[in-house]
Amino acid sequence: MERVIIIGSGPAGLTAAIYAARANLSPLVLGGAQTGGQLMITSDVENYPGFPDGVLGPELMALFRAQAERFGARIEDVDVTKVDFLRKPLRVWTDDDVYESETVIAATGASSLWLGLPSETRLLGHGVSSCATCDGAFFKDKDIIVVGGGDSAMEEATFLTRFGKTVTIVHRRETLRASKIMRHRASNHPKISFVWNAVVEEILGERHVTGVRLRNVLTGVTEERPCDAVFVAIGHRPNTEIFAGQLHLDAHGYIATPHAANTKTNIDGVFAAGDVVDSHYRQAITAAGLGCRAAMDAERHLEAVETGSLAAGS
Repeated sequence: MERVIIIGSGPAGLTAAIYAARANLSPLVLGGAQTGGQLMITSDVENYPGFPDGVLGPELMALFRAQAERFGARIEDVDVTKVDFLRKPLRVWTDDDVYESETVIAATGASSLWLGLPSETRLLGHGVSSCATCDGAFFKDKDIIVVGGGDSAMEEATFLTRFGKTVTIVHRRETLRASKIMRHRASNHPKISFVWNAVVEEILGERHVTGVRLRNVLTGVTEERPCDAVFVAIGHRPNTEIFAGQLHLDAHGYIATPHAANTKTNIDGVFAAGDVVDSHYRQAITAAGLGCRAAMDAERHLEAVETGSLAAGS
């Protein structure tokens, strides 16, 4: 019987592991076959506190992991395939094993939606990004393309005007899905222009982005447009498939934590942290903060159970 199982090994999961381990809870982290979260595909991280010269994303996650293991966290690089939170003890399955625990912290993160182009994958971190806050500063006085038509795309484009010389929004339709205020903000910005009814057919460049090939969806005509960066802003998908039918999810599929003061879910003893609950900020530092809170909430829950002060079903 585990005291704490943490599902996920990004900033939220590993920060939760550090705090839980320092509380002598000997947490078990089921980190996934692809460990480290989205920072593993991020080259330079310049906005994480404590690294004035920046740090590589994989290096930062290796430091998180080493710190968690130093305090006694046990980390297994396996994928969780199923959970049962509807009865006690809480149970978590991998391909080969089933684990039982008094508490679980869900920190499975969210995945960016991509265009699905081989060139996009090849140039990821070399001009291709899905996070303006993370990478915008690398493209000062450069020509930037943003792909998307929703609020996220408008927000990313507007933010990127702080750095880029020009920002061009490419959208597959001739009307935006974004809210009225976000449409107005982007449409009236002097640095932002639009290419309508177009999709990115190819991202050009060998070692770094040099341009894109666009295809008009109405005429089929293609054109090449030079640029220095492509920001894909077509949405994110929270990694909540294994929790469906057990944890309450919001309208966009993120785990609902109804109490603003803590990280509790609708299931007693189950907590959630990081991008799997956060559709707004999606930063390593905010995920880490939520991981800290989840570990402290789990510790207090266990103390309440032990002292008999936890009301049934609370």
